[in-house]
Amino acid sequence: MNKYALSRIATIAVAGALMAGCAAPQNPDPRDPWEGFNRGVYKFNDTVDRAVFKPVAQAYTFVTPQPVRSCVHNIFSNIGDLWSGTNSFLQGRGHDFVNTLGRFLFNTTMGVGGCFDVASANGARKIPNDFGTTLGVWGFSQGPYLVLPIFGSSTVRDGAGLIGDFAGTTYGYMGIDSIDNVRLRNSLWGLRVVDTRASLLSATDTIDRVALDPYSFIRDAYLQRRNAMVLGHRVNEEDALPNYEDDEGDAPAAAKGAPAPQPAAK
Repeated sequence: MNKYALSRIATIAVAGALMAGCAAPQNPDPRDPWEGFNRGVYKFNDTVDRAVFKPVAQAYTFVTPQPVRSCVHNIFSNIGDLWSGTNSFLQGRGHDFVNTLGRFLFNTTMGVGGCFDVASANGARKIPNDFGTTLGVWGFSQGPYLVLPIFGSSTVRDGAGLIGDFAGTTYGYMGIDSIDNVRLRNSLWGLRVVDTRASLLSATDTIDRVALDPYSFIRDAYLQRRNAMVLGHRVNEEDALPNYEDDEGDAPAAAKGAPAPQPAAK
């Protein structure tokens, strides 16, 4: 099968998924005015993920020992701290910039090139950051929720931020793109994609198990997390999942002084 035939099949698949999801919802979320379109893209992404990315990630976790997977993940994460620190600097968050730079230097030296996350073990938590968050700190509105093909959840602002992320990580520091050997560079990019998907296996399994509507679950979790990042709140993996308990179940937590959820950024 030639490239032209493959491209036609992919185009038909995307078009079919979009048509399947283009029906307008009866009660649209004001943050998600393009929900019909987004659900179509979500369905396409989910189909591709279950057919390609998830099986590859599961095979990777099955054949690769945990210490090796941790080392690979930590090295990619350590490289990413450079761009996270740069965005903290652009946002005027000097404390986060110094902490992230310190994490990078500590893990690069004492952690053997980042293979071991000794910074986290010593209490220096990772501070996730990107150019979409920087745009939010600068005052740009997040715009409507948007599901991108392959990339997944985003907003208009975060989609534009991906351009800055690509430029910053490609030209801003010595990373994978600086490797001249094309085969090695492409292999590392592939490994990074597989590592990223493997790190999300438990989260996606949880969503499949507990969410009645995975699309809404992921959307709410994404918007909640992005809002927290723009506001400068600490964000971790547990914060990425919204609480879908009923009002009665939430009452005891409120009585104990639990903080009210932050409104979504506009």
